[in-house]
Amino acid sequence: METANDIHVEAARIQKDIKSYLGLRSNALIFEYSKFEGKIKLDLITINPRHNQSFLFHSELGFDKVDALKKMLTYVENYKEKESSYTIQWIANNENKELHTSYFRASSIYDALDKLYYGRDSNTITVFSVVLNPVA
Repeated sequence: METANDIHVEAARIQKDIKSYLGLRSNALIFEYSKFEGKIKLDLITINPRHNQSFLFHSELGFDKVDALKKMLTYVENYKEKESSYTIQWIANNENKELHTSYFRASSIYDALDKLYYGRDSNTITVFSVVLNPVA
């Protein structure tokens, strides 16, 4: 039987695997947990250091924290083959109106926009274009 410490060690190991697989600095990735319909929801959030904005990378549901992390690791290892690449050009309405370009992997244009708007009021960003990138 696993103890609480073992579960935390396992969770930390999987988080480290996810970070190293994505090749992101540790402060550029946030693991946010919440309860959703009796399960644990894990939102993996990236922070872009260039324009200092956060975006949803992906969400997973699990029976517990470790289960959600294992599902996230599986997603991270396979998402490039399963999801399309989108380029979104946008501005933050409270800034100097500088045009930003962000890239998302998503199952649809709507999913890509949901990742862009995650955790913010949709009126705070103006989107100028969403482009499905050609498959390389």
